Amino acid sequence: MAFDIEMIAARYSKMEAAIAQARKIVGRPLTLTEKILYNHLWDGNPSKSFGRGADYVDFAPDRVAMQDATAQMALLQFMQAGRKKVAVPSTVHCDHLITAKEESGKDLGIAVTENKEVYDFLSSVSNKYGIGFWKPGAGIIHQVVLENYAFPGGMMIGTDSHTVNAGGLGMVAIGVGGADACDVMAGLPWELKWPKAIGVKLTGKLNGWTSAKDVILKVAGILTVKGGTGAIVEYFGPGAEALSCTGKGTICNMGAEIGATTSTFGYDASMERYLRSTNRSDVADLANKYKAHLTADPEVYADPSKYFDQVIEIDLDTLEPYVNGPFTPDLATPISKMKEEAAKNGWPTKVEVGLIGSCTNSSYEDISRAASLAKQVSAKGLKTKAEFTITPGSELVRYTIERDGFIDTFHQIGAKVFSNACGPCIGMWSRVGADKKEKNTIVHSFNRNFQARQDGNPNTYAFVASPEITTALAIAGDLGFNPLTDTLTNEKGEKVKLDPPTGEELPNKGFAVEDAGYVAPAADGSGVQVIVDPSSTRLQLLAPFKAWEGTDLKGLKLLIKAKGKCTTDHISMAGPWLKFRGHLDNISNNLLIGATNFFNGKTNEVKNQITGNYEPVPQTQRAYKAQGIGSIVVGDENYGEGSSREHAAMEPRHLGVRAVLVKSFARIHETNLKKQGMLALTFANKDDYDKIQEDDLIDINGLTSFQEGKALTLVLNHKDGKKDEIQVNHTYNAQQIEWFKAGAALNLMKA
Repeated sequence: MAFDIEMIAARYSKMEAAIAQARKIVGRPLTLTEKILYNHLWDGNPSKSFGRGADYVDFAPDRVAMQDATAQMALLQFMQAGRKKVAVPSTVHCDHLITAKEESGKDLGIAVTENKEVYDFLSSVSNKYGIGFWKPGAGIIHQVVLENYAFPGGMMIGTDSHTVNAGGLGMVAIGVGGADACDVMAGLPWELKWPKAIGVKLTGKLNGWTSAKDVILKVAGILTVKGGTGAIVEYFGPGAEALSCTGKGTICNMGAEIGATTSTFGYDASMERYLRSTNRSDVADLANKYKAHLTADPEVYADPSKYFDQVIEIDLDTLEPYVNGPFTPDLATPISKMKEEAAKNGWPTKVEVGLIGSCTNSSYEDISRAASLAKQVSAKGLKTKAEFTITPGSELVRYTIERDGFIDTFHQIGAKVFSNACGPCIGMWSRVGADKKEKNTIVHSFNRNFQARQDGNPNTYAFVASPEITTALAIAGDLGFNPLTDTLTNEKGEKVKLDPPTGEELPNKGFAVEDAGYVAPAADGSGVQVIVDPSSTRLQLLAPFKAWEGTDLKGLKLLIKAKGKCTTDHISMAGPWLKFRGHLDNISNNLLIGATNFFNGKTNEVKNQITGNYEPVPQTQRAYKAQGIGSIVVGDENYGEGSSREHAAMEPRHLGVRAVLVKSFARIHETNLKKQGMLALTFANKDDYDKIQEDDLIDINGLTSFQEGKALTLVLNHKDGKKDEIQVNHTYNAQQIEWFKAGAALNLMKA
C-alpha cells in the first residue's frame, strides 16, 4: 500500500468539482498544469482567472520533501514555528553528505561516522515532528520520491531544485528554499506567481542510441538556461506517451536547467505500469478512476498554440543523441557534430572519466541499457579507455540491479559503484588528482556541469549526455567518438562497432529490496528531545534577522560586481562546504568565493573599501559588518541559477549585505532573497550595470514608500565626486514587502 493513500484519495475527490469550476471561470479548455494548480488553491475554491506571469497565488501543496543538506536549515527554521507536528506529509532524505571515493560500503561507513551529529539531529527532529526519515544509503531524494510518494495530479514542494523530477509521474513538483518548506509544514499557504505555459509536443518514438535524456538536452539547447523561467513546461503527444515513466522523470528533472518552475506529463499507461511495479497499485487504481482529469482537455493538445504561450515540437523518430557542455547544460551539440566542435573550441577530447547515475538517470531502464553496452566490451574484445563509475539512485534500484547481474557486468569493465547518493553530481567526489587543476574532460549523465562543480577543478571540462552515450564515450575514451557511425579497434586490432543499447523499462522479476532505508516517525513525538551543542561547528540555532530600520539605505559599499554566470554554486559552493549547511556563520565563509569580480577578472578577490586592499569576499564583507556598514552585490543575467539552496540568500543576509542588484534573477533565488528580508532588485536599464564603479557608495531611495509595482532609485556616488542616478525594478507584492520590513518571512511567522 502506498504512503498517504488517504491524502491522495482526498485530493482526487476534490478534483472534478474544482476543475469544472475553473474551466467555467477561465472560459476555455484547461491544460494539465492549470487543472493541478486550480485544484490546489489555498482556499479550495476557484473563483477567478489568474494572469500568467502576473498574479501571485496562494497554494496548498500535498507534501514536502527535503534532502539532508537543505533540511538542516529548513528544520532549524521550522523549530521556531511553534508547531507540534508538520501540517502536511513531509520527508527527509540523507543523500548529500556522502563523499564518493572508493566504493559504496566503505564510503557510506565513513559518512555515517563523520556526519553522525547531523544525522542524529535530522532523525530526532523528524521523529519529534512527524516527518518520515530516509537513512543514509537509502537513495537520492528525487528517485526515492518517484518510487514512493509522487502521484499523478499532485502538488509537492521540495528543498532542492530537482524536486521537479516528480513531474515524471504527473505531479506539479517545485523546488523551493527552506523558508517556503517551513511555511507549508507549519500549515501556512505557499505563494507562487501563476506560471506561464510552455508546451512541448513529442511525436514519433525513440530508437537506437537516442534516449529520453536527449529530449531535454535538445530542449535546453532551444530554451537556454533561462528560457523556462517563470513557466511550467507541459509535455504531450504520442511521443510523450511512448516514453517510460522514469524517462519522463529524467526530462522533468533537467527542466531545472532551463529555469522552468517545473515540468510535467499527463497520466498514461507508462505511469500506471510504474506505480504497480513500485507497489502502489492502489494509487494506480485511483488515478485510473480520475484519468480524464489527469491530463489536459483534448482541445488543448489538438491545437496547442491556442493554449500555451510557446510551443516546441520534437520528432523522436529523427532526434539525435546530444552531448551538452562544457560548463553549462544548455550548450547542446548533436553527437555527429561533437568531433568538429571540440576541435574548433579546443576542448580536450580524451575522456578521463565517464559517470552514470544520479537523480537524473539512475532508473532500472537507464542502468540496464548502459549494462548492455558494458557487456559488449568483453564480447567484442575491447578494453574500456576511461575510468567508469555508477551512482545508483536508490537502494531499491541498487539491490535489484545487483540481483539481475548488472553490477557484476560493470565490475568486469573495471567500474566503481558508489553509494546511493548524490556524490560526484554535487561535488561530493574525492577525485584523485583534481587538486592539480589539470585541463581534462569528463562525461556524465548528471544534470549540471558548471565549472568546478563535480571535482572542484575549474579546468575540468564536464559534458552531459545520456547514460548510453556516456558509457560509449567512456569505452572509447574519446569525446569525438560517434557510436552511431564510428568503429573501435579491439585488443586484436580488429575494427568493431558497438551495437545500439537495449534494456528493460522495468525489471522482469519485479523490484526487490531487503531494507529500503525508511524510518517512520513516532506517533507522538512530544517527548523527543532535539539537542544542538552550542559549541558545534556543524549545527547552529538561528537568531532572528533584524527588522528594517524604517529609512532609505545610504552609503552602501559595493561588495562585488559579479561578471557573467553566477549560479548558486558560485554564491555558496557545495562539495566540502556541505558539512556546514546547518551552521550559518561557518558556511558564510564561502560567500561568493566562486564569483568572478568584474574589475579584476579574479575569483574571491575584491577591493576592501576600508583598507584599500584586495581581499577574499567573505573577509571583506565581515569587515564591513564589524563596522556596521551595509553593502550591495551586483550581478549579471540569470543570477542565482541552479540549486534551490537558500544559503546563497542567507549568507549575504547574515553578513550584512542589504541588496542584490542584477540584470535578471533565477526564480528560486529571487524568492529566497525575499524570504530572508533582502532587497532583490533588477536594473530598469540593463546598460546601467556598466555604470557601477569599484569604489561606489550606493544609496537606495524610495523604501519609505516601498510599494508593489513602484520602482526604486539608486544613487551611485563615485569616488571622483560625480553621481549617477538609476532606476531599479522589483517584483515584491504587499506580503513580500512585509517580509522585508519585518527582517524576514520567518519573523512574521513567529509574530
